[in-house]
Amino acid sequence: MKVPRRRFVNWILGTGAGSVFASIAYPLVRFIIPPEIPEAQTSRVLAGKVSEFATARWKIFKFGSDPGILVRTEEGEYRAFTATCTHLDCTVQYRSDLRQIWCACHNGTYDLNGANVSGPPPKPLTRFTINVVGDDIYVAKA
Repeated sequence: MKVPRRRFVNWILGTGAGSVFASIAYPLVRFIIPPEIPEAQTSRVLAGKVSEFATARWKIFKFGSDPGILVRTEEGEYRAFTATCTHLDCTVQYRSDLRQIWCACHNGTYDLNGANVSGPPPKPLTRFTINVVGDDIYVAKA
């Protein structure tokens, strides 16, 4: 059985066009409908170790699908908050020179109680409760 040349060329072009369409459509669909990231099954997570804070002052940790920030103050206390700025959902960081939590997106600052001090953030950060067990630092929703 001999396949006519025109049918073969049409098949090659159709397959190529379908492949190009699929390679463009799949990422777009995945972007529009992202995969489900499960929420933390527990209200408590291991945020870090006390030994990590011998040299570091702060750490970003994962609380389910959201980031959290754990800060060790100058007095040696631990404070934990959501690490998502209340203005535009940027991830915040700790600035030890200012002793404040800082959002780099629009220069918003929070004090070490989570209260918004300056910049555009409209609300304070959500505070977590901290439980230190041995070398482990556990963070839980308040």
